[in-house]
Amino acid sequence: MTSKGLVMLAAGGTGGHLFPAQALAESLVKRGFDIHLMTDHRVRDYGKNFPASQVHVVPSASPSLSLALPKNAATLASGFFKAWGIFKKNKPLAVAGFGGYPSFPPLFAASWLKIPCLVHEQNAVLGRANKVLAGRVDVVATSFPTVIGVSESAQKKLTFTGNPVRAIALAKAASPYPEPKPYGLFSLVVFGGSQGAKFFSDFMPDVFKMMAESDRKRLRLVQQCRAEDLERVAALYKGLHIQAELNAFFADMPAHIASAHLVVCRSGASSIAELGVIGRPAALVPLPYALDNDQLKNAQSFANAGGGWVLPQRELMPAEFAAFLSRLMSESETLKRAADCALKHGRPDAAERLADVVEDIIARRR
Repeated sequence: MTSKGLVMLAAGGTGGHLFPAQALAESLVKRGFDIHLMTDHRVRDYGKNFPASQVHVVPSASPSLSLALPKNAATLASGFFKAWGIFKKNKPLAVAGFGGYPSFPPLFAASWLKIPCLVHEQNAVLGRANKVLAGRVDVVATSFPTVIGVSESAQKKLTFTGNPVRAIALAKAASPYPEPKPYGLFSLVVFGGSQGAKFFSDFMPDVFKMMAESDRKRLRLVQQCRAEDLERVAALYKGLHIQAELNAFFADMPAHIASAHLVVCRSGASSIAELGVIGRPAALVPLPYALDNDQLKNAQSFANAGGGWVLPQRELMPAEFAAFLSRLMSESETLKRAADCALKHGRPDAAERLADVVEDIIARRR
């Protein structure tokens, strides 16, 4: 099939930025476009399944610190000119950015070259790179109906698409909720980013110690742990007689979410999106050190829709959280209602809606 042309995607090299970019790439490839990805070295960990014919690693630094730190300014300039050269050589029809510092030089260069471009904001708070770029791009696409931090001049560029999720998550979209049976096995999934995994590795064993033995015996646990914590946490769970599957990374996490009665996790944008598309209740523990408190706002949006509960990390106590989990394990109707509300919060068509926006800005410029 003849390609419709090249679209370049720019994203920070973490899962939170790369996963929605991957979902858009999957949609655009189906429509006949060729895809290049511009990112940083972390793509080796999170971008293994990204459907790009070429990957360009671009130097980047914080745009907000570039004036204060000469080294940052030099790195940013290097990234700008490298992106400029890549665009002049490859002549993309459009450029879409997904936040993170590595997206800044490509989008800034694209706007200078008058290439149609957009940014997509995954969180309920506009990220720092996207905040700077919002005035220069054609469209600011959002994952949430309301986004904090958008300037008055950029308001007219907003379009709500939802947060695209990967095909591996769409394959589990709207999976029937497996209501827990009284005294039957209870499937609990616990995960977070690297920092979230560290917190849960330290905190959850103390929680389970506080639970009644009858509740512990019901648990079927899947938990993400940092590699260096796996052996220690496995030994603790073995001593508590908990059925546990532990890993540093689950390639099939959407399948585990779909089989869960309850999820305990951080509230990164991709986690919220996949919980909504699959339709699972969640106890959300926002990362407490986020600069813009974006995870708290994400969690509040999900909880306000009825899909789960926000549990600030600073207020969490093992005994109280153990009582909370034990109560939910016996309230299947509460969990089912939350699962239904989570599903209504999800946007399974987000990737297609964002692909429509890409084609629209290409057509408008033509």
